[in-house]
Order: sequence, then C-alpha cells, then structure tokens
Amino acid sequence: MTPLPCTTRNTRTPPQAARQKAARWCWPLAMLLACPVPFCVSVCAAADPAADGTAAAPESVTLEYRFVPRETIDMEVSHRAITETTVGATSQSTETATDSTKTWTVVAVNPAGLATLEHSVDDVTMTSRTSDRGQIRWSSRGDEPPPPGYEQVKASLGVPLSRLVVDRSGRVIERHNLRHCPASSTGDLVVVPLPEGPVAAGAEWTVPQEVVVEVPGGLRKAVRTRLRYRLVAVRDGIATIRVDTTVLTPIDDPRLESRLLERIWDGTIEFDIDRGRVLSRATGIDRRVVGFEGPESSVRYKSSLEETLVEKR
Repeated sequence: MTPLPCTTRNTRTPPQAARQKAARWCWPLAMLLACPVPFCVSVCAAADPAADGTAAAPESVTLEYRFVPRETIDMEVSHRAITETTVGATSQSTETATDSTKTWTVVAVNPAGLATLEHSVDDVTMTSRTSDRGQIRWSSRGDEPPPPGYEQVKASLGVPLSRLVVDRSGRVIERHNLRHCPASSTGDLVVVPLPEGPVAAGAEWTVPQEVVVEVPGGLRKAVRTRLRYRLVAVRDGIATIRVDTTVLTPIDDPRLESRLLERIWDGTIEFDIDRGRVLSRATGIDRRVVGFEGPESSVRYKSSLEETLVEKR
C-alpha cells in the first residue's frame, strides 16, 4: 500500500531538541488527525455444534465498509504521553494530554460503494507539563487564545481537514489534505484496511508501511514496518480486532531507534456488528532506548490513545 501523507511518514522531534524546547507542546495537532473510520461487519451464519459433540466451527464474518450519505460519526479521543530523557546526570520529563472530539462526515456514496469522507475536529483541550517549567493548558471551549505558535490549532477547528475516497475494503482511492497537518504518531492508517471475503476468529492480515526517520547531522533512513491485524473474537454482537507493529528493517543505531518509539504500538479495536459502528479503539506503547546520545543516555516513551463512539440522542 502506498504510504499516505501525514500518516505513514513521521519525523519526530529528537529527544535533545525536546529537552531544549520543553515548554513547547509535543504533538497536539498530530493526534487530532489520526482517527479510524467506522465500518459495518456483516455476520455469516455459524454452524451449530455437531450432534456427536464435536466443537462448532468458528463463526465467519465479512468485514466491509458501508456508509450512509450525509451521516456524521463523532469520536471522543483521549491521548496521554510521557517522555523521560536522561543524558548523564541530567534528566527531563515531559507529559502531554490531548482530549478532542472528531467527526467523520459521509459526503457521498456512489453506486459502486466508493464513499467520500471528510474529517474535522470540533474541540480540543491540550495540556503540557515539564519537570522544570510547570504546566501549560489550553481549551478551545474557553475564551483564552492558544499558546504562541499554536494559533493553527484554533484555526483548524470545525472545518474539514482532509477528504478521502475509500472503497468497501478500506483502500484509499484518493486523498486530499485540505489543511496542513503533521504526521500521525499512532502508527495506524487513516482507514483500517480489511481482508477480502469471510474470515473467522484467528484470521490475520497485514499492511506494510514506510517511516522515514532523521537525526541531527544528516542521518536519514527509510524504515519498513508492518501492521498486523488479527480477528480475535466475535461475541455478543461485538467483533474484536487486535493490531501490533513490527519493524522489518534492521536498526543498529540507537539514534534511529529512538525516533521510532511512537510508531511501534499494540492495540484493540471493537465494533458493534449490528449497528456497523466502531465502539472503541485503544492503543499503547511503553518502550525505552539506551545510548541514543552516548552510553549514559536513555529515553523512555509511554503513550496511550483511547477513542470512543459518541452516541447520538
């Protein structure tokens, strides 16, 4: 699959720069742009247990996107991250929290099932706290202006940020970024790719990605990764899918490895089968790299992302 702008190429601020600019917020807008698209899961009839007591065959499901024109899907998103950096006797920690409400609007669906989707963010609350400079907090629901350098966040609220055309299997046919956006640090594609045909619990499908990482001094490397999806279970009308990331390109430089921390994550996605909706998505990472800036240096990155469907009343 061809890497998408703002989702499959990431150039993260190096830990050294993070220490020098600890008062800046680390990734507020990036987390506003990563959002799964809800899809419908059609369930095939499962076989009844055989009369002789043998186990029933696993229930098969067909994972397929099905959109309704002019429909809107809202998700509440909560992202938390802690970065702990040590160089010699000096340590620095930065905590960030971003809470937002995101909306996918189904603009149109053609007879072939291709859907045009627009992504926007309605509101956001961002908090940044460093070990030596205290806390900064801004909410779009208040009257205060955003911190210097982040005026673009306020300007991006309530307007379409990107427009995509996707097919029933989740392939992105077209994509247009309507506003500039930073790369996503969730490691996921904008639209979760789906397997073709019926699959049962235990089925797996993979998606390749490429991440370009850079460090000061000109070192630059294209790193191949792979997202692996697995249908874990279908129970009580809910399909559960787990996903993890594998780095395929050998990495023997801690400087490069430290730049990949945000892109190596595991997670779980839950879908309401009857309603054809994403109920929740939860991903996380907790990894440490030693020697990124000399033998007595280390960086730890711990992050969690939770997305929950907003129920309509």
